[in-house]
Amino acid sequence: MGTLSSSSLNLSLFLLCCASLICCCQGEQKALFVFGDSLFDPGNNKYLINSFDPAAYWPYGETFFRHPTGRVSDGRIVPDFIAEFANLPLVPPYLQPGPHNWTDGTNFASAGAGVLYETDPTVIDLKTQLEYFKNVDKILREELGEAKAKKVLLSAVYLFSIGGNDYSAFYTNYPNASVSSSKEFVGIVIGNLTTVLQEIYKIGGRNIGFQNVGPIGCTPYARAQDPELKGGCTEELQSLARLHNMALSNTLQKLEETLPGFKYSIFHYYNSLSDKINMPAKYGFKNGKSACCGIGPFRGRNCGGDRGTEPYELCKNPNEYVWFDSYHTTEHANSQLAQLLWAGPPNVTGPYNLKQLFGRV
Repeated sequence: MGTLSSSSLNLSLFLLCCASLICCCQGEQKALFVFGDSLFDPGNNKYLINSFDPAAYWPYGETFFRHPTGRVSDGRIVPDFIAEFANLPLVPPYLQPGPHNWTDGTNFASAGAGVLYETDPTVIDLKTQLEYFKNVDKILREELGEAKAKKVLLSAVYLFSIGGNDYSAFYTNYPNASVSSSKEFVGIVIGNLTTVLQEIYKIGGRNIGFQNVGPIGCTPYARAQDPELKGGCTEELQSLARLHNMALSNTLQKLEETLPGFKYSIFHYYNSLSDKINMPAKYGFKNGKSACCGIGPFRGRNCGGDRGTEPYELCKNPNEYVWFDSYHTTEHANSQLAQLLWAGPPNVTGPYNLKQLFGRV
């Protein structure tokens, strides 16, 4: 038997490392269905009649797409990278006019959305996103027949980012809420979220991925709101996020124990994004606290200047920033976060990562 030269061995190792980031699933391509809020919205809000979408205007989309797409970033968002890793095309907004290849999946996420309708009635709350998914289920059954449609839905991955807006709205309305009131509200959010997951399971969903609620008290917007914090984080918001994440983990574990075939992934977004905020240089950033785009302290508001009618500041290189605007991360940060969601170790993304969910037979 021949032996590999050192150069051939290095090439083989390089190719192996590259392959580890791309879906090596055997068999047919899997669909990706995305639910959530602005962190995952690829442009659904552009098509809403009664909702103003700042991300439909410059400078959103300035880097990768070279024009605004409705994504609340300078470029791609996390689901775009996940689709790439899974060998899928960019998963389009559900509301986008024109033909859709539903067997690839679709994206129902809506900027501003919450688990609860009351969080923002002008956008697409999670239960309405569920109704849209039921419509896709109907279309698939009509187009493919019952057996093939069921196969698509059973093998698909269902990806969520939801909850942050519910807690931001709760804190705005009840800034001095007691611990018991906060826990009660978390219970309401988790209860409604659980109902949606159970409905998706009944339709055929088995592979559930979550990006948990991030450090919502450490956004540029939150830092700018209270001068007494001196640039620190709003602990009340941080506490709500942690309570939610603990309850979410417990709920998904219980669902796995009671629903045959149900498997899940939780990406610890709260911890991973906090690390980038607090130690930006470690991850290749120069600024972890201020936004690339906006005005005022930490550029914590008004990116785009209300469709360009008001002044705002825009950094020269978004790749140097964790945050693009007052709430949302840059494409550079999204790329790093997506890699952790896709292939992170169990202490970061577990008990399965998305690559493993896509690889399920």
